[in-house]
Amino acid sequence: MRGAAFWLCLAGVNGALGIGAAAFGAHGLENQIPATDLAAFRTGAEYQIYHAIALFTLGGWLRNETAPVATFQLCGWLFLMGILLFSGSLYFLGLTGSRALVLLTPVGGLAFLAGWLALVHAAWRIRSH
Repeated sequence: MRGAAFWLCLAGVNGALGIGAAAFGAHGLENQIPATDLAAFRTGAEYQIYHAIALFTLGGWLRNETAPVATFQLCGWLFLMGILLFSGSLYFLGLTGSRALVLLTPVGGLAFLAGWLALVHAAWRIRSH
């Protein structure tokens, strides 16, 4: 599986996992963990869902023959890294109460930011064609 199909599948997987995590946070963790840890867990789910939608959109754009494929691929990998590091570290915090991975959260946030800036670059390249 390559190109658009790869990113569309990853979008679906991350969308499902994000919705599952949000539901688990709302129904399984509420009143079970401290409110601050629950808020962190919910933030992880929220950002995973946002970036699943971004991956879905990216997959759609990659079907366009004039899309700057390498730049869009970079966006996807940065979004995926952000999901793993940002959302993953917040899930870990929520589930364990441990702040052992807390330094990964801003790294994941920077990956999200870099992905969005790469998207700006890709859009600019489309505009100039």
